[in-house]
Amino acid sequence: MLSEAQPECPLHLLAKARNYPPVSTAVVNAGTSLAMDSARLAADEGLIKPILVGRIKTIERLAREINWNLEDVRLVSCSTESEASSIAVSLARNGEAGALMKGHVHTDDLMRAVLKKDEGLYSGTRLSHVFHMTVPNSDKVLCITDAVINILPSVHEKIDIARNAVGLMHSLGNLNPAIALLSGTEVANSKMPSSIDAEEINRLAASGEIEGGRISGPLSFDIAVSKEAAKIKGVACDVAGQADVLVVPNIEAGNFLFKQMVYFMSATAAGIVLGATVPIMLTSRADPPAARLASAALASIYSAQ
Repeated sequence: MLSEAQPECPLHLLAKARNYPPVSTAVVNAGTSLAMDSARLAADEGLIKPILVGRIKTIERLAREINWNLEDVRLVSCSTESEASSIAVSLARNGEAGALMKGHVHTDDLMRAVLKKDEGLYSGTRLSHVFHMTVPNSDKVLCITDAVINILPSVHEKIDIARNAVGLMHSLGNLNPAIALLSGTEVANSKMPSSIDAEEINRLAASGEIEGGRISGPLSFDIAVSKEAAKIKGVACDVAGQADVLVVPNIEAGNFLFKQMVYFMSATAAGIVLGATVPIMLTSRADPPAARLASAALASIYSAQ
């Protein structure tokens, strides 16, 4: 049964973001209603200072349709998605934009520009995506990574994914996040590769490969999020039942998990890409306004650190 509750942008996230100046944000190919609505929503809330990259006549027409006065908004002309991606990345690389927001552009095209050698936004670490999940009437935050970019990450790629998530949690004020390495078991099983990966990541984390958080695995989903389940099953570790971050085995698991929360629990999925020199908001056509606003708040907080 699908939830009929309305998603909510978490007030604590908005409040924290408002402690910082609006982040200059290049909106990549802004010439669609969705892109313009997203940019205006975040701008009106004081989260971003948009730089609209795209066909200027289209942008101006859409602005008139929604009564958005662009007098103080910077417009940058381009004619194609590829050109929009390159220009937006250049703005970020030159320090003119502190974040990127996906407009009408394919994610692959945007990421290609971000990762372009000598001209992109490569920071020396692997890119990964984090969904900051909240549900109505709850202050609990649960982050899911990676459900968007890394399809079947290796052990060392999962370490980068975990490091990126730790950095995000620190920016949100959680200086010792609990990170669960999800699998279908709590005991390493050679027939379940994710459990073997988790065991190796535990070993590497203990030797200092991941700092700034508590990490444990393999853990099944119930053990990671439920203290009661952990107690009943006799799993005693300082992550069991109190995970802040779920590192999923593969992109399918993450995709299923975050969408289940969205459609069955009315969760707000604020998503950003980490690991580049600036955060990247990957908004979707299916995202409600609450999720788009929360993504902007998250990027604003992260970029200010």
